[in-house]
Amino acid sequence: MPGIGLMKRRLETEKQAIALATSGIIKKYNVIENQIKILETQYDSDSGDWYVAMSFAEKRAVVRMDSVHATILEINEV
Repeated sequence: MPGIGLMKRRLETEKQAIALATSGIIKKYNVIENQIKILETQYDSDSGDWYVAMSFAEKRAVVRMDSVHATILEINEV
């Protein structure tokens, strides 16, 4: 099995990461998409994870996603 550096990433762009993070927030908190505001995005090249900070309904959360598997690893409310 190839290492993470040799595997093709499924979340290659910031736009793809934001779409997945938005989907996770909608499912977990039952909010409408237009209520969600993107605060910041960051890619960690060491771990291969995307981080998207979002605000919605007077709450804030950070969504951490695995870029290779295109899955949400955790949603932490701040």
